[in-house]
Amino acid sequence: MKNVDQADQAHPLLESFVELVRRASTDLPADVEMALKVARDQEAAGSAAEGALDTILQNVALARANSTPVCQDTGVPIFYIYHPPGVSTQSLRSQIEEAVAEATRRAYLRPNAVDSLTGKNSGNNLGVGFPTFHFEAWNEDFVHVDLLLKGGGSENVGVQYKLPYSPLEAGRDLEGVRRVVLDAVYQAQGKGCAPAVLGIAIGADRGTGFVHAKEQLFRPLSDVNPNPQLAKLEDTLLRECNELGIGPMGFGGETSVLGVKVGAYHRLPACYFVSVAYMCWACRRARMILQTDANRQACLVGEVEYK
Repeated sequence: MKNVDQADQAHPLLESFVELVRRASTDLPADVEMALKVARDQEAAGSAAEGALDTILQNVALARANSTPVCQDTGVPIFYIYHPPGVSTQSLRSQIEEAVAEATRRAYLRPNAVDSLTGKNSGNNLGVGFPTFHFEAWNEDFVHVDLLLKGGGSENVGVQYKLPYSPLEAGRDLEGVRRVVLDAVYQAQGKGCAPAVLGIAIGADRGTGFVHAKEQLFRPLSDVNPNPQLAKLEDTLLRECNELGIGPMGFGGETSVLGVKVGAYHRLPACYFVSVAYMCWACRRARMILQTDANRQACLVGEVEYK
């Protein structure tokens, strides 16, 4: 049986990954919290919308102070790991999986991994395809890990359209994209725990469309799309989504969406998909940077950086 020292040697990053999960689950990124505060101040005094946002912000503060989950549905953990060539992805995956199980034991995560055939919950957030991993080699000399916690309520109102879409007279152009995204938000109403952050992928295939749409959710709310056409579309959709009047939790009000992030991807000639990843107000994402040693093995060299 391994002793504690042996376990630490086998999994030197365990506590670092547990801390990444804790930060994602129990705190909101500063840009998301600020957007919620701005939204609250824009709602009518004494309105249900103002009350909902005020309650959300109180909840955020309590979760941070007590290291308890911001939302009871801690979602599916989605990891993106960018690493130098030569780093063992098998070792990273093993340590992250153990960290997810440990974070679940410490109640930073709710057990969410359910076997689709038996209905049995694994109890530790580990299962077939759960959590989700994306590994990508790059030429930097450090390991960059992004984590997104995607809850079930918002996942249920994600949607994909195939253009042209005749019910909305949406063609294969950015105007067609605009029409279906507005429809997606209108159909969701408050069921996805608005105000939302929208990740949108134009193009790709059916499967990768949703993958790329979720990747857009890692972008800070304040960033500007480097593509002028997409930047204009993001601004237009943000304004027009909020003109729908759905409001926080569907109670009506000025803020239905906190941010809109759009990416465009190559597609097949016969296909034009628009995939919408709807993220609830609890847009929980966290990042960590790990230095590597001379052999490009991920290990603790100095402090781990969290962002």
